[in-house]
Amino acid sequence: MRYAILVYETEQDFSDRENHMPAYSAYSQALAEAGVAAGGAALHPGHTATTLRLRNGQRNVQDGPYADTKEQLGGFFIIDVADLDTALDWASRCPAASNCAVEVRPLLPMNQA
Repeated sequence: MRYAILVYETEQDFSDRENHMPAYSAYSQALAEAGVAAGGAALHPGHTATTLRLRNGQRNVQDGPYADTKEQLGGFFIIDVADLDTALDWASRCPAASNCAVEVRPLLPMNQA
């Protein structure tokens, strides 16, 4: 089953990304070597986001992320593992788990055209 490991970071974490990159590189390498890596990416800070909602057929566009919180989505890993327990084991190794938050969410299969 495929899971997304969503990495939430504080504004300070975004500012210090260069210092955290060796830990994330090691984590990415461990995922790849275990054969469970299926994708992922780092994201630009939340202030670069644009949120869109459709209301009565009209676009409502807002600068910034969906939620105004102390932590923001900083990136994600997609893994393909047997079950939630295995996904949680991998999530617990993510560098953000020790000082911020890591969310594990199952992915819905997409229809293949």
